[in-house]
Amino acid sequence: MKRILFVDDETSFLDGVRRMLLSERERWQMKFLTSGEDALSACAEQPFDVVVSDLRMPGMDGIELLGKIRELYPETARILISGNSEFTLPSRAVSVAYRILVKPCHEPELRQALERVFSLQDVLGDASLREIIGTLGELPSLSATYTALTDALNDPESSMRTITQIIQKDAAMCAKILQVVNSGFFGLALQSIGLEHAVSYLGLDTIRTLALHSETFRVFVPDKRIPGQFLREMQQEAQNAAIVVSSLALQRKVREAALVAALLHEIGTLVLASSMPQKFLAVLEMMKTTGCSRVHAEETILGTTHAEIGAYLLGLWGINNAVIEAIAYHHHPMRVKHIEWDCTYAFYLANLLAHHIKDHPEDVKGEELSEEERDSLKSMGMLPEFASYRSHAAEMLKEQGVLV
Repeated sequence: MKRILFVDDETSFLDGVRRMLLSERERWQMKFLTSGEDALSACAEQPFDVVVSDLRMPGMDGIELLGKIRELYPETARILISGNSEFTLPSRAVSVAYRILVKPCHEPELRQALERVFSLQDVLGDASLREIIGTLGELPSLSATYTALTDALNDPESSMRTITQIIQKDAAMCAKILQVVNSGFFGLALQSIGLEHAVSYLGLDTIRTLALHSETFRVFVPDKRIPGQFLREMQQEAQNAAIVVSSLALQRKVREAALVAALLHEIGTLVLASSMPQKFLAVLEMMKTTGCSRVHAEETILGTTHAEIGAYLLGLWGINNAVIEAIAYHHHPMRVKHIEWDCTYAFYLANLLAHHIKDHPEDVKGEELSEEERDSLKSMGMLPEFASYRSHAAEMLKEQGVLV
């Protein structure tokens, strides 16, 4: 049974939530408290799967409470509820809360947020990995990108497109922008999954606020034993996959989601390099000594992969479901059923093409594809057109200066 702790100094709000979720009492064990101090005492007595806290409370406020929860009980998911319209709230709150819900919080929204947290916790069943992810405040980002963004924000001639192009170069910063715009604080009727639209919606002032919180982007630095070249290559791979996405004939929504998936799909690698360097190095060593793929080495050593870890974290942050699924299954797309050409299919193909062109530059017909890759493409109906897809992708990469 899942355990949920609700904290709010307004008893009327807690009573409303109690009535709202009364039908779930057989599945969820819920506790209702009116102060942060009492909440910490309750967590010390017995762990909770999720803590849902109001922002404004006397004494210890919601941000302080959830910060302590993150420090003491990192495996516990954290949701903040606020009726406050303070401008800087998103940038302050996203470091301690997976989701931000706005008061008045309606039943479908609250129920969906809780269900999503639980389903993601079940997907990533290893409690130790959930705990490591839970300790993260933010993901690291490249200082060069941060500097470029700051300079652009200070330049009155900079356009939204310029800002977007800079953010696209850094997976962690891209994740930050999308995390904020999808947090629910801005009251979007629909989730925004296109980065340029997200930047335009937030506006330069909000982007500036996020940039000024420089620690947001540089809290966790990969272990010094991890080759810097590996991380640079990881960033380039994300860029290459995004370029290839643009070479595919896709519906607008699918294209936007696949582009975001391309830019963020190595987030799990950043998590491993920052929080589990010893095991991450073991993965690299196994790849080197056995010649196996990174996915195989991760599954052997960790019991999961960077894809699932990244999808789990981004899912808790509220990134669009289509993106989460594409990232989670981008090495094994046939583990989920598809009824149409969706984001998962599109990103799988784009990522496969980007790697195939890099690793087998002369194999224009796909003769070097692995049996699993060939089977996946065949099941998706893409195998007969692989050579054509590859040709278009190679042309796009050449135009962008990736191929000589």
